[in-house]
Amino acid sequence: MPPTNAAPEAPTPEESQGGPVDKGPQSEPAAAGPLKSSAPGIHFEKVVKRFGDNVVLRELDFTVEPGERVTLIGPSGSGKTTILRLLMTLEKADGGVIRVGDRPLSHMEKNGKLVPANEKHLHEMRKQIGMVFQQFNLFPNMNVMRNLTEGPIRVLGLSKEEARERATRLLDMVGLGDKAEAHPTRLSGGQQQRVAIARALAMEPKVLLLDEVTSALDPELVVGVQDLLRDIARQSDLTILCVTHEMHFAKDISDRVLMFDQGQIVEEGPPEQIFGDPSEQRTRDFLQAVLAS
Repeated sequence: MPPTNAAPEAPTPEESQGGPVDKGPQSEPAAAGPLKSSAPGIHFEKVVKRFGDNVVLRELDFTVEPGERVTLIGPSGSGKTTILRLLMTLEKADGGVIRVGDRPLSHMEKNGKLVPANEKHLHEMRKQIGMVFQQFNLFPNMNVMRNLTEGPIRVLGLSKEEARERATRLLDMVGLGDKAEAHPTRLSGGQQQRVAIARALAMEPKVLLLDEVTSALDPELVVGVQDLLRDIARQSDLTILCVTHEMHFAKDISDRVLMFDQGQIVEEGPPEQIFGDPSEQRTRDFLQAVLAS
C-alpha cells in the first residue's frame, strides 16, 4: 500500500469507533453538555513503519498528553495519516510500541514481555478510539440513524433504545436532528461529515482522530464543520489528534502543533509560535507554500 493520504474503504462498525449540495439554511447545533471522557494520552516509542522499501516513519517518538489537542501538519506523504491509521489498527507498525494511556495498543504483556496483541486486546483498545475520515465513509445502505446506532449496538452492546437516544442527542448537537431517516446519498457533503462526526462520538471514544476532515468539502461547507469541531473540542476533555492542511483551523483548535516531514518531527510548539515565529526553515518554507496556495 503506498504511503499516501488517500482515505481507506468504508470501515466496519468496529473500525468506526472511529448527493446534492444543500444550499438552504441548516439548523444550528443544539447546545449540549460537555462530552464526558476520562481521556488517556498517546505515546509513540521508536515507531517504524515501512511500505516496501519506503520508510514512512523513522523511529518516531512523540506524546499527546491526556486531554491535549495536537495537530500534525506537513507535506502530503510525510506520514501523518499513517500515524492515525496505526492508532486505528488499520496498519501495523514494523517496529516500536504505541501506547494509549498506560496500555500498549498493538501489543500486550505476557510473562513480563510485550507480544503481538490478540483480537480480544485489540477489540478493547479500539473501543477507546474514534476516527473521522477524509471521505466520510458512511454506510450507504443505512439511514443516518442506523449509521449512528450500528456500532454502539454491535460493539458496545447497547440496547436499541439506548443507542437511539444517544444518536438522537448527537444528531441534535450537530444540527441534523431532522435527518435521522435520510440516507447519506441524500445529504450534502457538509451534512455527511457532520453525521460522520456524530457517528464517531456515538462510540463515546476517549481519543478522537481527525483526518483531513474538511478537504473533501466544497469551500462554503468547510466553516460549518470546523466550527462544530471547535465546539466539540471546547466542550470535551477528549484527547484529539488532527491531521489537516487548513492552517487557520489548526491554529484555532490546537494546544500544540507538530511539523512533520519525511516521517520525523521537524518542529513542535504552541500554534502561536509555529505559525507566528517558526524556528526551522523547513517549517517556514512549508507554511509559505501552503498559505500562498
